[in-house]
Amino acid sequence: MEEVIIATKNSGKAKEFERIFQAKGIQVKTLLDFPEIEDVEETGTTFEENAKIKSETIANLLGKMVIADDSGLEIDALDGRPGVYSARYAGQQKNDEDNIDKVLTELKGIPNNERTGRFRCVLAVSQPGKKTVTFAGACEGLILTERRGTNGFGYDPIFFVEAKQKAMAELNPEEKNKISHRAMAIKKLEENFTPNNGAES
Repeated sequence: MEEVIIATKNSGKAKEFERIFQAKGIQVKTLLDFPEIEDVEETGTTFEENAKIKSETIANLLGKMVIADDSGLEIDALDGRPGVYSARYAGQQKNDEDNIDKVLTELKGIPNNERTGRFRCVLAVSQPGKKTVTFAGACEGLILTERRGTNGFGYDPIFFVEAKQKAMAELNPEEKNKISHRAMAIKKLEENFTPNNGAES
């Protein structure tokens, strides 16, 4: 495989995929390279459903193999929210800072030992005429009471990785790409990927 299409217009996600795949000599294209493709409406109620909706729709449009991911933050004290609504938790405008503010407000007064949560990612790999397969990854952590660090995107500044004793946004890209939920999902994809046959579940 010389090229993979990642079904995202999120520049932060795109950079993470590029770092991981380009190290293997695989060129990455995203939906930013196909401006004529309109946003795919994510109508699923799980990360897996949304990832499959995106990958299958775009694979059929382009006639090529497409990888789509759906990911987000699950917080135990909030019954798993924001979950599939992570990107637009504070509104349809998808503002990272507003989303963080909403989470911090909802967790106000919750003690540290009850601020557990995880980033979860599901990758869906679709090819025309073949069954879509999915791979999941997760990264456990604690939700901080204030922002730390300037790297990454989304909820990274308030997600504390205990193994590193740092917020996700305090990790450099190389560190993050070894432990992130997306890296874990991509690792599973790599372990089960054969260029001739696609991914095998």
